[in-house]
Amino acid sequence: MESLGVVVNPIAGMGGRVGLKGTDGKLEEARSLGAEPRAPGRAREALTALHRRAPELTVYTAAGVLGEDAVRDAGYEPVVVYDPATSDDTAVTAHPDDPADAETTAADTRAAVRAFLEHDVDLICFVGGDGTAVDVAEVIESDGTPMLGVPAGVKIYSSVFAVTPADAGRIIASFDRVTSREVNDIDEDAYREGEVRTTLKAVVPVPVAPDIQSGKQVSSGSVDALAAGVAREIDPDRTYVFGPGGTVGAIEAELGIDASPLGVDVWRDGELLAADASEREILEVLEAPVTIVVSPIGGQGFIFGRGNHQISPDVIKQADEIEVVASGEKLDGIDALRVDTDDAAVDEELRGWRQVRTGRFTTRLVKVV
Repeated sequence: MESLGVVVNPIAGMGGRVGLKGTDGKLEEARSLGAEPRAPGRAREALTALHRRAPELTVYTAAGVLGEDAVRDAGYEPVVVYDPATSDDTAVTAHPDDPADAETTAADTRAAVRAFLEHDVDLICFVGGDGTAVDVAEVIESDGTPMLGVPAGVKIYSSVFAVTPADAGRIIASFDRVTSREVNDIDEDAYREGEVRTTLKAVVPVPVAPDIQSGKQVSSGSVDALAAGVAREIDPDRTYVFGPGGTVGAIEAELGIDASPLGVDVWRDGELLAADASEREILEVLEAPVTIVVSPIGGQGFIFGRGNHQISPDVIKQADEIEVVASGEKLDGIDALRVDTDDAAVDEELRGWRQVRTGRFTTRLVKVV
């Protein structure tokens, strides 16, 4: 491979830790809650990993926070082929000093990708979530240029993303063939209300590599016995942080908690301390000892870093116990558990073999990678 197109959605993922479950249509609210950008840092991580392996690569990108900044930080001299300030495609702020103040739109992503195609790049690397993947796919689907995502959004249901930013860099530097994979998106308003509505948006070429995440799968296995087993062992002196999802929701229902299906709840000795909580709200009510209860995403295996950004590294550091729960059926579809918290030290601490609660009395040993 000789050339690469890079585009960054600078606001992707900003709604995660503040509990908004996405940033589409919620940017101002995310800012008011103190949300900070995560996409630029993850772009730098991916491109730095790539530069170590392919420093001579020609990198085409868009101006400022749309890619140029991260490309330069990684050590490349970028070829800027799209700048909102000089383009007729859209009128937005061109070079905001802070990515959190970026006023870029989906139109900028699409315009940048069109510019990459005009320069006949070998691969398009985008940094964002499912919404950004849809924007890229809409432009390239009839062209056949492969794409690869660096995960930075709150919701990542598509199977076009590397598992981690560093994995993305390694894949770009070494892949030699592609395969067709799905781009999916969900209705964010319905998602915020606790309902997942996924829609297949495109099928696109993606590099073949072991470190590409699977599309999310939903497990239909019964979790009643599992929920009863966990509820029976609840310690009234502990603070429990319950992650999102149906499996953990069943445990909360067993405890009589009015759960937030896709949010994070904090509970202690019969009292709901915070419902559908942001990172800040979780930290405000935590009292040691702390147990975090999470369930892996079906088909992907993520226990932290996908859909539960509110359970941040700072929250994880407060916990002396992490309980992973999943039905046996869900585990059958997962090759390993995965973490991607934005904190390398926390990720490393979480890795290794872990007991996963699968029933009232049963567990299974699964590796966290």
